[in-house]
Amino acid sequence: MNINIKRNLWLLLAIGFSTSSCKKFLDIVPDNLPQIKNAFTIRQEAEKYLVTCYSYLPLESSTVSNPAFLGGDEMSTPLSSRYNDYAMNLPRGNQNVVNPYFNYWDGIGVPSMFNAIRDCNVFIENMSDLGKVPDIGLDERSRWIGEAMFLKAYYHFLLLRAYGPIPITDINIPVDAPADQFRVKRRPVDEVVNYIAALYDSAAARLPNVVFDRINELGRVTRPAALAMKAKALVLGASPLFNGNSDYVNFKNNDGALLVSTAFDAAKWKRAATACKEAILACEQNNIKLYTYPGANFPLTDSIKRQLSIRASVTDDDWNEELIWGQSVNGTTTLQRITAGHFDLNNGGNTTAIADQGPTYKVTQFFYSSNGVPINEDKILNFSNPSSLKIAGDADRFYITKGYTSARINFDREPRYYASLGFDGGIWYQLSSLSDQTTLRLETRSGGKSTGTPLPMTAYFAKKFTNLKFTWGTNTTSVVQYPWPTMRLADLYLLYAEALNESDGPVDEVHAYLDLIRARAGLKTVKESWSNYSSNPTKYTTKEGMRSIIRQERSAELALEGSRFWDLRRWKTAATELNGNVQGWDGTQSDPALYYRLTTYWAQRFVSPRDYLWPISENNLLVNENLVQNPGW
Repeated sequence: MNINIKRNLWLLLAIGFSTSSCKKFLDIVPDNLPQIKNAFTIRQEAEKYLVTCYSYLPLESSTVSNPAFLGGDEMSTPLSSRYNDYAMNLPRGNQNVVNPYFNYWDGIGVPSMFNAIRDCNVFIENMSDLGKVPDIGLDERSRWIGEAMFLKAYYHFLLLRAYGPIPITDINIPVDAPADQFRVKRRPVDEVVNYIAALYDSAAARLPNVVFDRINELGRVTRPAALAMKAKALVLGASPLFNGNSDYVNFKNNDGALLVSTAFDAAKWKRAATACKEAILACEQNNIKLYTYPGANFPLTDSIKRQLSIRASVTDDDWNEELIWGQSVNGTTTLQRITAGHFDLNNGGNTTAIADQGPTYKVTQFFYSSNGVPINEDKILNFSNPSSLKIAGDADRFYITKGYTSARINFDREPRYYASLGFDGGIWYQLSSLSDQTTLRLETRSGGKSTGTPLPMTAYFAKKFTNLKFTWGTNTTSVVQYPWPTMRLADLYLLYAEALNESDGPVDEVHAYLDLIRARAGLKTVKESWSNYSSNPTKYTTKEGMRSIIRQERSAELALEGSRFWDLRRWKTAATELNGNVQGWDGTQSDPALYYRLTTYWAQRFVSPRDYLWPISENNLLVNENLVQNPGW
């Protein structure tokens, strides 16, 4: 295959096109049996079919196609903003059974996961026939089958996460089979989780430890990725939503089979912890480690370098060492343009990027104080009046513009706060600054240099999404894309700490992996921080207290990345967390005393237990009487 054609094919991995889109760009999706047969005659055509299997990956870096960006409590935008009506209707409680939003089941608004699984099955079946594709070696054949197995497991996982119990599609039903064979039943969650885990194990046995051809193959899956995603699936299965949930006592198939276990099973957490540790060892053996910013060609303070380590763990465009599984350069250009701050570079009227989507005020509560404990627990620093005004001094200059008036909530916070959020008066370092003494700043009060185009209604920006090489011109932007971190090592460390705490309590190893993440963020250990600065100094000594700490660590470390949307569901805390008000500052005001007044923009609505699972379109229930609807729908 021509190397440029080959490279372009693999650069399209993980773009998440629909089947029709793949056909448009690659012309590789077979329409009938003769074409499927031809697809496995030579290696080149088979590789195109493998790319098709990848092409169903949802576009996770898009606020339009990923419900986790705007569908929870981390980010918001006006209901009429751009094309986000699906995402912004979710947190308002407007999901429905007639035409469900983000319909992974049928492929409406997002790719159909069942179509994706079907194509993976076609690929696995044909590539397993040694009489087909005669010009491929056995090792490469095995690797490709492993990739399809991985994708098949992942597509089942996405369905499980959204719908709970689902039909398992291990093999495709022949098109000429009797009609009753197509009337499949939903399988119990535990059975689905076991199936997914077994698939990942089979994939891991065939996959390489690393991708050596970084020019052509970045984005293809590896053994560490398979083990990490297996661990994530097992953590989901062990979590309160699916492990001893009494809300689902009557959630059964028509034959009476219970679909979600209502009896808590501690062994599920133990199994999940074991899987997490196996994945961590595989990552460490292959030089996957927490990212730290290597520095620039000019001096930078430790505080700036720490912020850049946190930001670039997500936005680094060079496939940094923390990525376990990154999806190829897809969609992050748009993500940056709709979230990047407008700096004081005469770009207030720049219309090439309209940052009308930003974090909610609630996100500010996820991050710790500079003492490394929750702001409502800090016995040294007082955050009881978060909107009170304070002028930044010399000690604040690497976080807030010296001499600028800002709100109390923006002072004395941990480095992840400043690395993740842009706010009025906040500094914003880009490589174009060339010095940490001339960093950019935001001025988002009315009349400020950062205004002029639509800005986030909450007055906070998602700084975390902006690559360090992003630059503004008078009417242009230069945007460097980066791979979206579907799975990074910090996430895996936190999953392990969570699973181990649930199975064994707050043992030393739980502390060890939490403290690795906290050290990268410039924080003292859990034990040091709580013992010295918290009003609840023994919190970390109990399973329940450590559970709360781990959950807040996830919300801070993975803030804005889409994890919290699903975490709140599996923890079964969404009914509490997603029934509040979406708030921010009053961006129409220029006077700080008026600007820093908390404003409520709209109220969230989450109906429990209904909204914990996606509804199945009612049309599917009419066609297949063996399907049962999710509770509450």
